[in-house]
Amino acid sequence: MSSVFAYDPSDAEWEILQVIWALQPVTVRAVYERIAEKKDVGYTTVLKQMQRLTEKGVLEKDAADGTHLYRSKLPELEAKSQFAQKVLHTAFGGSTINLLLHALGNDESSVEELKSLKAWLDQQTGI
Repeated sequence: MSSVFAYDPSDAEWEILQVIWALQPVTVRAVYERIAEKKDVGYTTVLKQMQRLTEKGVLEKDAADGTHLYRSKLPELEAKSQFAQKVLHTAFGGSTINLLLHALGNDESSVEELKSLKAWLDQQTGI
């Protein structure tokens, strides 16, 4: 069941949400450390973004033993589905096959990924 949580995260918010979905409940420090492994970012920048996400109702904050723990109120699958639908309709005119061909044509797909795609297609078509 979808909660129809209409929210369009920025790139930086997507990064934060990815970490929160993987680790929740999570501290700002843990989110910062995970993001800082990949790029130069300040702790206060991550803190401010998480505070804004909380103000927007995307995150909820609980205090446990003096530590603030954050959770996402936006379900991961719902957010990704909304994003995929937006990309599908805005960039590919609603054509799933064009989106798929573009994705497969731009990056090197692994044999495992292609086997998974073939299995999924076989299941969809009943072959």
